[in-house]
Amino acid sequence: MNTPDARSVTPPTTWDVPATGAARFNWDYDQGRERLLALYQKGKDKQWESGKRIDWDIDVDPHDALGTPDELIPLHGTDHWRRMAEADRAELRRHYSAWLFSQFLHGEQGAMVCAARIVEAAPDLDAKFYSATQTMDEARHAEIYSRFLREKIGLTYAVNDNLRTLLGDTLRSGHWDMPYLGMQVLIEGLALAAFGMLRDTTDKELPRQILTYVMQDEARHVAFGRMALRDHYAQLTGAEVREREDFVVEGCHLMRDRFLGLEVLEGFGIPRQEARSLTERSEFTQLFRKLLFRRIVPCVKDIGLLGDRLRRTFAELGVLDLGGTGLEMLMADDEEQAERMDRARFACEEAARRAEVAEAVELGAKG
Repeated sequence: MNTPDARSVTPPTTWDVPATGAARFNWDYDQGRERLLALYQKGKDKQWESGKRIDWDIDVDPHDALGTPDELIPLHGTDHWRRMAEADRAELRRHYSAWLFSQFLHGEQGAMVCAARIVEAAPDLDAKFYSATQTMDEARHAEIYSRFLREKIGLTYAVNDNLRTLLGDTLRSGHWDMPYLGMQVLIEGLALAAFGMLRDTTDKELPRQILTYVMQDEARHVAFGRMALRDHYAQLTGAEVREREDFVVEGCHLMRDRFLGLEVLEGFGIPRQEARSLTERSEFTQLFRKLLFRRIVPCVKDIGLLGDRLRRTFAELGVLDLGGTGLEMLMADDEEQAERMDRARFACEEAARRAEVAEAVELGAKG
């Protein structure tokens, strides 16, 4: 089996999306929603430096960068897998890790652009304030994923076509709320589920740190989207609500196939139709797809868009039962896991520093 040339997966340099809609100023500086301003304060308080909070000195084997079981690779257990030399399997692991983190990276840059678009287009000043903090968060996330790919794996894939399409649709819309709906609900909701699955299964410390700390930020972003959209959608006409429902239906079908990774298998010489068939039959793919909607369905319900058409769509996707998932509990756990990680990591470092100081003091006393 041929392995792909690294040059064949290098993403293009730029992508221009003609955005529509007005840039809105708000000269009323005295009003703001208490909940959203509190979230804005939290966004300011929780800023962090990726070079200090994450331990980049941890060694990473690029051929086992994420520490996930081989069963997660659709080729596992097939004739293709059995015929592969171990060196080729190792390279396949490297490419899957690079492909997955590349899609995280591209999604984070998309989130950064969409958050900046919200700053520009949102009519409410409190939303602009919070979106400014989110723009910084997303820039940090893109920086982190880019650094991991560059320094630890040495390979980056281009943006997946489904993600690219949804990003384009989100940014081309003239409605100010579409960056919220496309990014905060669909793209971020799906990514959070993928982040959580990896965070909870990896046995590698560096990706666990990255995913845990990124998810702590993302919990705030989802809360922001829910607050802003819930207030706005309660005021829309029936026709306006249907337009948003249509957008979510199309977005869900795009997001369902966002993490198939067909590009990886094609790069290893497997025709696209066969690659799709192998991936679709994978038990992991079927389970993963359902988990990906774990945060989207309850969020759509919470903001008031879960009408009959979306119920049918979610039923077709086999995820309608996720509408009862406790979103608040999931987000609270995302934040708590990051706090626990900090306490464990930095308490050990502080104890080691105290021990060094005590040893130095004792040596000085003896001298």
